[in-house]
Amino acid sequence: MEIRFQNSPKETSAMNTASLRENFLVQHLVKDDSIQLVYSHYDRVIIGGVKPVNEKLVLPNHPELRADFFLQRREIGIINVGGAGSISADGETFELNKLDCLYLGKGMKEVSFSSNNADDPAIYYLLSAPAHMNYPNRLLNKEEASPAVMGAQETSNHRTIYKYIHDAGIQSCQLVMGLTVLSEGSVWNTMPAHTHTRRMEAYFYFDVKPDQRVVHFMGEPKETRHLITNNHEAIISPPWSIHSGCGTADYAFIWGMAGENYTYTDMDPAPITELL
Repeated sequence: MEIRFQNSPKETSAMNTASLRENFLVQHLVKDDSIQLVYSHYDRVIIGGVKPVNEKLVLPNHPELRADFFLQRREIGIINVGGAGSISADGETFELNKLDCLYLGKGMKEVSFSSNNADDPAIYYLLSAPAHMNYPNRLLNKEEASPAVMGAQETSNHRTIYKYIHDAGIQSCQLVMGLTVLSEGSVWNTMPAHTHTRRMEAYFYFDVKPDQRVVHFMGEPKETRHLITNNHEAIISPPWSIHSGCGTADYAFIWGMAGENYTYTDMDPAPITELL
């Protein structure tokens, strides 16, 4: 498990491209028959990718957690962005199709991941945060996630938002999680941008075509930077940073947050006309 520490706005403003990518871009999350994890000291969130192809994969414990098992003091949200698969938690099995979400509460001792078909394996993206109490495990498919259509073709941001883990959906201690799918011909996400100093955020880009990219914008509203991202790459977004993206074609991304306030609408606007 890779460990990443926090960076201040002042420190970040002086970074070159290589330093920005080293600190905020998470690559190589999705590998065949592997679980890849990154521990961020922004709200102690763990970002992960799981791709079981030929074998069942078991969520490992890590000495850095100083825990008897991974979810001893944590909760986890998992979204499938690949083929059909299943997740087992302490003997209970959940079937996940593409874009389905599973929440597992604190205290689950053994979690394993499988694919139904090795030729079309499941790809699970996970986000885990510390938890102070136990909430029930819950599976929510994309049709149940109250999809909301936002934006317009005229502004190149016509998109569908699926909200899974939030104050009016799956209950959690502090996790918020959902995803956004851009319509064909639309490329902008989360613009106008915003910040929320009560919680960090992570983006995971998927369904990015091999010859296309997404330009992710970050930084303070008056000190913005950008990162070029590829398919199945994630961005760690500090609480003080905007988080927005523009693709060279349509794409999708998972957004996830953790921190003091898990109300989905808690945002501090950063108007387009004030960005620098």
